[in-house]
Amino acid sequence: MNKNKASLLQNPEKPLLPDEITRILSMQPRVGKVILKDVKLRTFITEDSRRDEMVGHVYDVTHGIIRPGIDTLVCIDDSIVRGTTLKQSIFRILARLKPKKIVIVSSAPQIRYPDCYGIDMSQLGRFIAFQAAIALIKERGLEHILRDTYKEVAAIRDNGLHLESKNYVKRIYDPFTEVEISKKAAEILKPEGMDCKISIVFQPLANLPIAIPNHRGDWYFSGDFPTPGGNRVTNQAFLNWMEGNQLRAY
Repeated sequence: MNKNKASLLQNPEKPLLPDEITRILSMQPRVGKVILKDVKLRTFITEDSRRDEMVGHVYDVTHGIIRPGIDTLVCIDDSIVRGTTLKQSIFRILARLKPKKIVIVSSAPQIRYPDCYGIDMSQLGRFIAFQAAIALIKERGLEHILRDTYKEVAAIRDNGLHLESKNYVKRIYDPFTEVEISKKAAEILKPEGMDCKISIVFQPLANLPIAIPNHRGDWYFSGDFPTPGGNRVTNQAFLNWMEGNQLRAY
């Protein structure tokens, strides 16, 4: 907004009148509670059999704030793990307000790896970041990455060796930028038949230490686990996904 103001104030065509300068300086983003989660209901920790039926009933919506076809609506979320709530509920709710575009901003980076230290995130195939990377691999004819990684990790397991020495799943993400994965995630999560433009912006991983300098728990974003067990869980989760196994990785 400050850059926009500076650009408007530096109009080379004609000097600005005092009223125009005042108007430009007073420009601010419009902020309001358009959609708000009921804090008493937590869908993430709900068992899968009931999760889908809950996602549409935990939000309060304020009507009359959005100018249809004019406003771009930017909504902030703490994190996006599976994207289930976005696809099945939030995007549809917000689309009814008829904004020009919907932007979802995640304060957390892309969650790419299982967490085995307290949060139940053990099935790799459910992460929207992983789904986006797989979609890009298939689009670009890079399936050999999946085959080669699987052969190597499976051989380690079948030979009775430890899966803890290295996080092999990083290879799945290496060919793509964070922006490419974010763009593909938005395509996957956009509900069928929805006309409104959408985009998803994740906090870059490099910015996380700046945002929270006293906290180093970035392993489910970076894949750099603090103990060897994290590598083992991630590699096992990848084997489970490749083999169609729905069991937990730990």
